[in-house]
Amino acid sequence: MSDSARPWRLYVDDMIGFAEKVLAYTAGMDQAAFVADSLVYDASLRNIELIGEAATRVPQTVRTAHPDLPWRLMVATRNRLIHAYLGIDNDTLWSIVVTDLPALLPKLRELRLCAPA
Repeated sequence: MSDSARPWRLYVDDMIGFAEKVLAYTAGMDQAAFVADSLVYDASLRNIELIGEAATRVPQTVRTAHPDLPWRLMVATRNRLIHAYLGIDNDTLWSIVVTDLPALLPKLRELRLCAPA
C-alpha cells in the first residue's frame, strides 16, 4: 500500500501513539531530569517530530474541518526541531511535553472517534 493510499485516520492513530510514548517516557520527571536523560530526551524529541510529520499526512480537508487542533503549529514544531538541531530550546521542548501534548491528546482521540473506519 502506498503512503498516499493510507487512510488519514491511521496517521491520527500514529500521532496519538507518539504523544502517549512521550508522556510515558517523561512520567515523573521534572525538566532537569528530562534534559539530563539523553535517551528520554532524544526519544521524546523524535516522537514530537513524528507527530508533526504525521500531521502533514492528514488531508487539508480534514485539517480545515477540525480547526481546534493546532495543525500548523504541529508541523511548524516538527520543522523547527528537524532543522534547528543546534538551537533547540529546552524550556520550549519541556513546555510541549508538560502542556501541549496533554492538551493535544484528547483532541486527537476525539477526532479519531469521528473518523471513518
